[in-house]
Amino acid sequence: MGTHVIKMPDIGEGIAEVELSVWHVKVGDMVVEDQVLADVMTDKAMVDIPSPVHGKVIALGGVPGEVMAVGSVLISIEVEGAGNVRESAQPAAVAAKEAPAAVPKVEPVAESKPAVAATASPRTAVCPGPMVAREADERPLASPAVRKHALDLGIQLRLVRGTGPAGRVLHEDLDAYLAQGQSNASTAASAYAERNDEEQIPVIGMRRKIAQRMQDATQRAAHFSYVEEIDVTAVEELRAHLNEKHGATRGKLTLLPFLVRALVVALRDFPQINARYDDEAQVITRLGAVHVGIATQADIGLMVPVVRHAEARSLWDNAAEISRLATAARTGKANRDELSGSSITLTSLGALGGIVSTPVLNLPEVAIVGVNKIVERPMVVKGQVVIRKMMNLSSSFDHRVVDGMDAALFIQAIRGLLEQPATLFME
Repeated sequence: MGTHVIKMPDIGEGIAEVELSVWHVKVGDMVVEDQVLADVMTDKAMVDIPSPVHGKVIALGGVPGEVMAVGSVLISIEVEGAGNVRESAQPAAVAAKEAPAAVPKVEPVAESKPAVAATASPRTAVCPGPMVAREADERPLASPAVRKHALDLGIQLRLVRGTGPAGRVLHEDLDAYLAQGQSNASTAASAYAERNDEEQIPVIGMRRKIAQRMQDATQRAAHFSYVEEIDVTAVEELRAHLNEKHGATRGKLTLLPFLVRALVVALRDFPQINARYDDEAQVITRLGAVHVGIATQADIGLMVPVVRHAEARSLWDNAAEISRLATAARTGKANRDELSGSSITLTSLGALGGIVSTPVLNLPEVAIVGVNKIVERPMVVKGQVVIRKMMNLSSSFDHRVVDGMDAALFIQAIRGLLEQPATLFME
């Protein structure tokens, strides 16, 4: 038998150290070639480290949250063959996935012979099922939102079989568990029971990067928010008409592509808002191209896929691209180019959008437009009380670059375009 040592690979871009985010294996596990062993996080990217060999894990080189130098020993695997030690530390396949806002996720393969490809490394498939037995102290992979959902339902997460990457437990797995009736009795019995349990969740990996970026944005930018009420009755009627007439052949339209179109048209008169600010170099770069970031919630955290050159796309083209990018981000298949380079961001919680929000800027951008939910309310129109569909735009700006008057006029321009949707398409 021999030992294959995998060292922390050189991700490139001058990165000297990375954070070990999560192990997908433990000592004693048998692994196969291309099985993901660990996730590591750089300043810019989440990186999957797959195994280049078949064998048995005999040693792990760090603990989640630990910062490790490039070239340090990551994991040792016992393999068939001579008793010498073989090493690998060079990535062989690279694909990118963005972390919160503009932080990409790259997927290299640590192999003894480097090669180049553009596809992500496959993860070990986990067969779905109603229940799985884990050790009492074994912590299953799951996002904080899934953990809270399980806690609210009274479900022991270690009993739920995960169908996500590396066995990660998803919301769908909790639904499947409940559907099988595995926890009905225990949930009913404990609905009013006193609870004193606690759970400590280390802030590492993707969650740490999200926290760092949000803190950085609020500390560096001079945030201010502006909220405007918009009557979206007309644009919603237009959307319904277009979906009825062309939905079967061109695809269904949501409100988002109309909002993207409104951004494109309004930014023609407000170029200072479609910009990036390098506060270290003290340079503002105004862009002619409108690259719209679409804030998207995925199981691994907030991601911002980018609709590039939205100004050159039709309504349906923007709709298709938004749908494609959102699916890619949520499934972890978006690449670096798709998840970086936005010039302005659009964020929406859909039906959960509330009345008012204060979105945090996606630095180095200087504006983010937040969409709240649509509600029907009585409004006075030409002296008559009528029912209208109303929606708030809650948007934030960097006051170092954008003046309050310009921000207000910009959002009011969007309001005018959406309330008279024909103007969206007039040149």
